[in-house]
Order: sequence, then C-alpha cells, then structure tokens
Amino acid sequence: MLFRTMILAGCAMLMGCASTATRPLPSVDLVEYRLAPGDKLRLDVFREAGFSGEYTINDQGMIGVPEMGDVRAAGKTLAQLRSDLTAVLRRDYVRNARINLDVVSYRPIYILGEVEKPGEYAFAGGMSVYALVAKAGGFTYRANAHVVWIRHAGEASEAAYELTSGASVLPGDTVRIGPRYI
Repeated sequence: MLFRTMILAGCAMLMGCASTATRPLPSVDLVEYRLAPGDKLRLDVFREAGFSGEYTINDQGMIGVPEMGDVRAAGKTLAQLRSDLTAVLRRDYVRNARINLDVVSYRPIYILGEVEKPGEYAFAGGMSVYALVAKAGGFTYRANAHVVWIRHAGEASEAAYELTSGASVLPGDTVRIGPRYI
C-alpha cells in the first residue's frame, strides 16, 4: 500500500513538472479572419464581367484585377476588401458598382500528434479545434484532450492553449495534440 501511494505521488509530481502554462484560445464567434496569401477569392461585379472572376492572393498580398491592377488584400477582412474594391470601382470604372466578394478557399490547416489521421485539411469558416479533430478522425486513446499546441501562420514557435469546445483555429495554423502522459 505504501509503495502504491509513493508511485501515485511520484506520478503526480511528474505530471506537475510536465504541465505547461496554458491560455484560452479566442472563441470561434470572436475571431475576425484576415485575408492572407494563398486565399482564393471570387469577385462578382454586377453587369461587369471584365472585373468578375476568381483571384488568389499572391505572396506579396495582392490580387491582380484586370484594368484595376494589383489591389492589396492581405491583412484585411473580407468586408474591408469589399469596401475598398467598391470604392475604387465607383471612383474610376463603374458609376453604381455593386459587387459580391466571397472566399472560395482558405489556406489549409494542419493537425499533428494524437489524432487518428494527422495531416493537411481544408479550413472552413468558423472552424474550432474540435471540428478539426473530428475531421482528423478523433483523438487517439493517448491524447491529452485538455491542452492543444498551436503555431499560427507566420509565428516561429507553438504555444499551449486550453482546449475548449469553442477554441478557434485559423487557416495556416499547425495544430498539435500531445499525449496525456509525457
């Protein structure tokens, strides 16, 4: 009995040493996505087929719209870009420009570690960590379902976050589910 108690106390100490400081991820409802290179957009300009089409944001953060030239898209929300394009079209090309702008496809998202099918997955607007785990076949039996490690696009290292039902992820993120025991 004493030996069993000592083993349990030792395990608890090891788990305490192995724990990492985590912070909560913003909720899916609170995240405002900013466009980035690799995102594919669909622009429809009412009665102006020359401007309409699908455009991919290039490495410089621009989309090349015929006649308008390069337009900065990276770093803006979809609503901001829609407003900018409408303003340029109304000022220089179309008197009463009415446009529709949507994201056709986002950059992929990656999941590694203790999931059944790690790999690259398509991002969907408003995606949570749990939705990504579900796409990857669910947690393995060894998974730590309380902490998630995420490296956001453009960051050099990953950080630990609390894994909650509304925890959001963004296109380009690399998500890692670690084991319960280290």
